Amino acid sequence: MAASPALEAPETVDRTGRRWFYRHPLVIRLAHWVNAAVLLVLLMSGLQIFNAHPALYWGATSTFDNPALAITDVQGSDGRSRGVVTIGSHTLDTTGVLGLSKQGGIEVERAFPSWATLPADQDLATGRRWHFLFAWFLVLNGAVYLLYGVFSGQLRRRLIPDGDQIRDFGGSVREHLLLRFPEGTEAKRYNVIQKLTYLVLVLGLLPAMVLAGLAMSPGMDAAWPWLTELFGGRQSARSVHFIAAGLILLFVVVHVLLVIVSGLVNNMRGMITGWFSLGRDRETAR
Repeated sequence: MAASPALEAPETVDRTGRRWFYRHPLVIRLAHWVNAAVLLVLLMSGLQIFNAHPALYWGATSTFDNPALAITDVQGSDGRSRGVVTIGSHTLDTTGVLGLSKQGGIEVERAFPSWATLPADQDLATGRRWHFLFAWFLVLNGAVYLLYGVFSGQLRRRLIPDGDQIRDFGGSVREHLLLRFPEGTEAKRYNVIQKLTYLVLVLGLLPAMVLAGLAMSPGMDAAWPWLTELFGGRQSARSVHFIAAGLILLFVVVHVLLVIVSGLVNNMRGMITGWFSLGRDRETAR
């Protein structure tokens, strides 16, 4: 089976009667994998930056005595240190993972452990360089994806639910909860939950994360003060940036789990070669 261009041969049937659909064009596949690599570097370097001051606030300034969120270590009544995550007035013991973790067999006081940051050692300057460089890759890759999507029609097909899908939203939710996924011809298009999730991600979370990141820059603050004001201050922008990144990470985790349970081999084949199996053709299989 040869991978023909999507517009010339969007679907074919092999000798065994299995139907194949050219689901992901080359540009979409490249943008997907570039995005995956870039987001990984941004996450790990971002956690390195967060470790330099592991607290979040709302407003224009840091209210050190009253953070909205903090990941620190404290000394318990027994004299031993423990890692804690504080959200408002609530405190969670996270020793061993957040706030206090082992590095080289020794307990180290740091918000996120060394295996989760880039670089592994505490190095704010290097972390910032990685983060700012790959932020540009994210923006450029996103621009290519959006431009291609608009002019090819892929953006409309992938992000905007069809009328029948909206009317059957409840049914789609039920099928997802039961881990039942579209098969055959219906699998040629994303379902309503996929489309709405990607819509929020592509046109909501990712732009919010990028804009909040820009709002933290003193240079951008001087040139476009309205951007920082849009978020209610630089510290609010930092919090929004962190929350958006956390939601994107949550999306990735759920996305990977659904890729596995809905057919890992078929899904990976589709995102690597473009071709997605729709199952056997009933007429040919007889």
